[in-house]
Amino acid sequence: MDDSFNILQNRLLYIDTLSAAELANATLSFHAGNGSRPLPMLSFALDYWRAGAMDATTFKTTNLVIHGLTTFFLAFFFRRLLLLAGCAPQRAAWGALALAFVWAVHALQVSSVMYIVQRMQTMSTLFVVLALWAYLAMRQVQINDTGRGRGMGVLVLVFGALALACKEDAVLLFAYVLALELTVLQFRAAQLNITKGLRQSFGVLTLLALLVYVFVVVPHYWHWDAYPNRDFSSLERLMTQARVLIMYLGQIIFPWPDSMTFIYDKVSVSRSLWQPLTTLPSIFLIVALLAWAWRWRAYRPLFSAGVLLFFSGHFIASNILSLELVFEHRNHFPLIGAVLALGDLLVFAWQRWHVGVRGVVACGGLVVIILGAATLVRAYTWGDSVRHGEQLIRLLPDSARAWKELGRAHFDRYQTTQDDSHLQRAIDVYAAGLLQVEEPSLASNLVIYKSLLGTVEDADWQKFLDVLRNAPHGWQNKFVVWTLMNNVNRGFDVDAQRVIKAINIMVDKASLSDLEFLRLAVFVYKNGRPEEANPFFIAFAESAPKGDANLHRIIGELLNEGHKELAAQLERIDASKEAVK
Repeated sequence: MDDSFNILQNRLLYIDTLSAAELANATLSFHAGNGSRPLPMLSFALDYWRAGAMDATTFKTTNLVIHGLTTFFLAFFFRRLLLLAGCAPQRAAWGALALAFVWAVHALQVSSVMYIVQRMQTMSTLFVVLALWAYLAMRQVQINDTGRGRGMGVLVLVFGALALACKEDAVLLFAYVLALELTVLQFRAAQLNITKGLRQSFGVLTLLALLVYVFVVVPHYWHWDAYPNRDFSSLERLMTQARVLIMYLGQIIFPWPDSMTFIYDKVSVSRSLWQPLTTLPSIFLIVALLAWAWRWRAYRPLFSAGVLLFFSGHFIASNILSLELVFEHRNHFPLIGAVLALGDLLVFAWQRWHVGVRGVVACGGLVVIILGAATLVRAYTWGDSVRHGEQLIRLLPDSARAWKELGRAHFDRYQTTQDDSHLQRAIDVYAAGLLQVEEPSLASNLVIYKSLLGTVEDADWQKFLDVLRNAPHGWQNKFVVWTLMNNVNRGFDVDAQRVIKAINIMVDKASLSDLEFLRLAVFVYKNGRPEEANPFFIAFAESAPKGDANLHRIIGELLNEGHKELAAQLERIDASKEAVK
């Protein structure tokens, strides 16, 4: 999935030396060099350098080290939080260890830690935890009247900036700090002017954040109709996220491995409050949890802090941005809040029912056994790509992604061993997948793999073309065709004429930019009859901006090739844009 595009295919990460130029290029290589998430990208490059190859063990070891460091510092964060909530030092120490341990070994963490590209999320969580620890240290000094804690305040900003250099959702650090102030800290300070200053500062910053959200974020991202390349609107996404958040809570409380499928492309969209029927109850449950936390913020501040941290952590991913509906790694930080809230509820129950030390130990041991067993089972599944793929199709037989994961796992083994039996297994997987779900990528991969093996038949191509013709409109269709085109361009034995037929079908099945029309035109021109490319050159000219440099270059090349009539037509199209203006 995203590992391939962001890491394996990112040649800037393949550094041979630790020169400033190579490190800088690797650091800025995320999303075609836009400069975001530089720290994880740098760490990927360093992993490649120290292994001398794209070695999975090296990358996963780094992910595990990051997870271990986060657990270590999380224990100190929990300890300081429990002390500020009034816990005795010894109880705070043991409680912090227990909470950090539960967070670390929860089965939901397996995909966050073992899915290499999610280092962006786990590194961000590490620095957010350090920032929160420093904030609590600063506030502890202010509460105890032993200073202002300016040094720790500087660390909050430093760690916050490092978290932002890993992933953009670290901007939620302010929401996390606000959650702690509203519950455990309550803006307390030994000096009245500090308390007053805290209240005023948080009030102003919260108001500013709300204004930015209402007048900047919402107008920019809101879609009453479906988002581009999505089949849901902003309102439908928000309603769906209510069900998703409740699903996350269910996975946290009942960590059954089969409930954590990693792929969630079959999650239904909430089209209304009653479709599906669980939509409205999910919204009510979330409102009830938030109301409960607010009501208990003075009575059980740790529980309230945990609830607010959990929902704050999902504020961006479960909002109106056009993101995938579900991803397990989005719980990496929010799980801290869930563990805190559930832990405090257990303590409340033990106190209410006067459970003795033996009962507490027995209950804690049971939790450890359940979590450990679930995590071991899930880690075992993730330990082998074929085994993981087989698990996915068992749980999600109607998911094209699941079938692609298993097929790709067998194909990876073929690429490593050049043993045709692995390629045949990949072919068998895609053939079986097509019987379950007719999806263009399954049919195209079947054609590509059979072409490599030399067993492709006319029926295979016809099946692919029929599936593409019947597919719903979406961006996935053009990437299927891009893959076929790339295979032709690389000299693989893929029938270019059939690919051109697929192109003619695909143009009605996906939205295309001017450069994408140009890409199609050049491919058809080189691999088919020149006149077949004319409609694509015309579509490129019509969609390109006035005076586009690429258009002028193409017109010149067409003139050189003797296509004067087409070149003149493209010039007229370009000139007409100015006339219309």
